[in-house]
Amino acid sequence: MARRFFLLLVVFWAASRILVGAQKIMWYNVENVFDTQHDSLKNDWDFLPEGSYHWTPWRYWRKLDNISRVIAAVAEQGGWPMMVGMCEVENDTVLRDLTLRSPLRAAKYSYVHTEGPDLRGVDCCLLYQPSLFRLQGIESITVPSAEYGLRPTRDILHVWGHLTRTDSLLHVFMLHFPSRAGDSKSSTQNRMLAAETLCMALDKLQGQRVLVMGDFNAEPGDPVFRPIQQRLVSLIPQKRKELKKAQGTYCYQGLWGFIDHMLVSPSMLDCCEPRAHVANFPFLLTEKGVPWRTFQGPAYKGGYSDHLPLFVEIR
Repeated sequence: MARRFFLLLVVFWAASRILVGAQKIMWYNVENVFDTQHDSLKNDWDFLPEGSYHWTPWRYWRKLDNISRVIAAVAEQGGWPMMVGMCEVENDTVLRDLTLRSPLRAAKYSYVHTEGPDLRGVDCCLLYQPSLFRLQGIESITVPSAEYGLRPTRDILHVWGHLTRTDSLLHVFMLHFPSRAGDSKSSTQNRMLAAETLCMALDKLQGQRVLVMGDFNAEPGDPVFRPIQQRLVSLIPQKRKELKKAQGTYCYQGLWGFIDHMLVSPSMLDCCEPRAHVANFPFLLTEKGVPWRTFQGPAYKGGYSDHLPLFVEIR
């Protein structure tokens, strides 16, 4: 109870801040945010109270509190992010609870979420502030993985609308490319197929303002980026930071790297910072300096996520 009261104070303090002249856009792989009810169309058995992860209501609400705290921490430097793209979110129930029943309700976010073909049922979504972003359209773009005999993967979420302060039209893509786990040849093929699907959507928007953010499951320099970087400019350092400290968004076997990315169209460079920031707040890290996860295998750790968030400021 004391922890939740403190979190409420932090969130309402952040809500009182007003950002003038610039807005943040944030990306966060939140690591498996499921509700506690079974979806008969999805393989979500592990994340039930009786499942292998023992996903109880208490753990669920703690997870939503943790997400609220992370977004509030980003907001401390000037105000709530105008947009927060996320992945590994199960459904509309999670987002309704997050925006209306968690401490994040102080931010008054609306949200966009669509159900995709991922077997576990996790998808991408977008939180946005209606006072700053006037939503115009939503498109859920399916990667044709199953048609090529590959594991179905998450849809690419495409949202567009006008920034209310300038009336500029902005296209935003949220994505979570196929995992690198399992057979390396098929997973690489699946990620390349996802990249080609994204590029076909980008080719329809030449000359327009576009921002792409997501978990690409690929480091800078990976072949998956070759077609994408012919169209967009990366806001992420192009060399992997193989150091034992938080200089990336994901840590694997003690080595940090970037598998989460933000990219923009050339037309965005006049109003966008040249580099995205990693929100490597101390409370997101363990004593060993790695992301404080919610789970390590089936063992509950009670942390935030196995990824660190990114954010960028647009002017």
